[in-house]
This record gives sequence, C-alpha cells and structure tokens, in this order.
Amino acid sequence: MISPMRIDESLQGASERLRFISDTALLDAQLLLAQVLKVTTSYFYSWPEKTLTDKEQFQFDVLLKRREQGEPIAYILGKQAFWTLDLEVSPCTLIPRADTECLVEAALTVLQAKGKQILDLGTGTGAIALALATECRDSEVLGVDLIADAVSLAKRNAASHQISNARFVQSRWFEQLAESSKFDLIVSNPPYIDPEDHHLSEGDVRFEPKTALVAENHGLADIEHIIEQAPTFLKAGGHLMFEHGYDQARAVRGLLIDAGFSDVQSVQDFGGNDRVTMGCLSQLNPS
Repeated sequence: MISPMRIDESLQGASERLRFISDTALLDAQLLLAQVLKVTTSYFYSWPEKTLTDKEQFQFDVLLKRREQGEPIAYILGKQAFWTLDLEVSPCTLIPRADTECLVEAALTVLQAKGKQILDLGTGTGAIALALATECRDSEVLGVDLIADAVSLAKRNAASHQISNARFVQSRWFEQLAESSKFDLIVSNPPYIDPEDHHLSEGDVRFEPKTALVAENHGLADIEHIIEQAPTFLKAGGHLMFEHGYDQARAVRGLLIDAGFSDVQSVQDFGGNDRVTMGCLSQLNPS
C-alpha cells in the first residue's frame, strides 16, 4: 500500500524528478497534478496539506513518467493556452507557442479596416486563425492544413469557443483554393527548420510532427513556394506575413523583395529575435 502523501510533499518530489528535463519543473508538476485532481494550480497554495489518495498518486505518477520521457506538457494535458484561447492540441499538430503571438500582433497592425478576408496557411490547431477571428469579428478567416486530423482539430477548437467567423478546409497550401479567392491578409507559420538542424533531436520538437517542422533548402522551401503563389490570392494592398526561424529574416526579406512586395519589414519576438517578416502587394498580379 502506498503511504499517503501531502500535496506539497508530492509536488516537491515530482519537481525533483523533472528538474533534469525541464526548466519549469515545479510548474510542470503542478499542471500534471491539477489535471489529476481536476483543480486549478491555485488550489495547491490554499490546501498544501491535503493528502492524495492511492488512485490519485498512481495517476500522477503515470503522467510524471510520460513527462520524464520528454513528452511535452501540452500533449499530456491535451491543451495549450494561446492568445486568449485554451486550445485542444494533439500530436498531429505543432504545439502553439508564445512567440507565434507576435505574428498575431503584427497581423492586427495591418488589419485596420473592417470586413477583411484572411487566410492562414498550415493552420494546425487553428491558433493563429482563431486568434485573429476573435479580434476581428467582422472579418472572415479561412485556415487550411494538409493534415485532415489537424483540420478536424481546428474545427473543434472553433466550435468549443463558439467562433463562427473562421472555417477550415484541407489543402496543401493554395492547391484547393479557387484562383478567384482573394485575401487582404495571408499569414503562415510554415515548416522552416533545416533538416540537418540538431535541435530536431532535442526537447519538445522530438514529439512534434516533422512535416510541420522541416523544409528543404535550409528551411526556406515552403516559404519560397508560398511567396511565389501568394500574389494570385492577394488583393492589391494585401499583406503576406510569415513566422520564421531566428536567423532567416534577412533571407525572407530578400525573397519578398525579389517577388515584388513593398514595405518589407521584420518584427522581433519576445526574445529580441527577428521572428516575423511581412510585405505588401502594392499592385495587382498581372495574371
């Protein structure tokens, strides 16, 4: 029989177990135990002396072992906070990250007028599309993803937050869109990691789908493809905007300028790295 353990003691022991694989060991332990007890983490500060049942300790240990193997907290919990939303996540998609909120912020700076048409390429959980849809309720947002399970996931996230101005379809980039489709803004957080990057074997990304992470040509292949195709689907004065790697801003700016985009600029993330680059299509595509 397992000896009863207080919440504070259990969290302390769990934090010790996780400290070698996580920079936020105590928070990770709190989130996992909160999942087991179906409480918020604030509960632990109010009732640290409460004891866990044998069943609760067993369930907590199962989750801890998964985290000890490096599995991301978001996949274990099945959810991740992004912008103002609590989103369902799964291993079929990337985990939404705080730096991607910089892309949402940058997008909002160019969405000045009402009733905009917005396209999110490689939508995954729908994080970017849904964040923009909540901030621009009179706009229409379309999210596309190659993976059918990701499209279903994004639809569930829209439904759970009762977001009616965002819809999602399966498509490899623009392939399933009619050429008559025109957007004021196209955003994307595409695969941008070099296949040889050693970070692919480290941390959370070991568990994330490589198809959503890796692109050829030093991580720029999908960005190049999107830039080539985007003018067909942008309105005059429309913007194209990417999240990209910390060291890719100069290359992405060059690609946009070569493709005829104007007002090309980059925006820094919370760590001071150039993370988002955008350009404006000042003239209609000649075709």
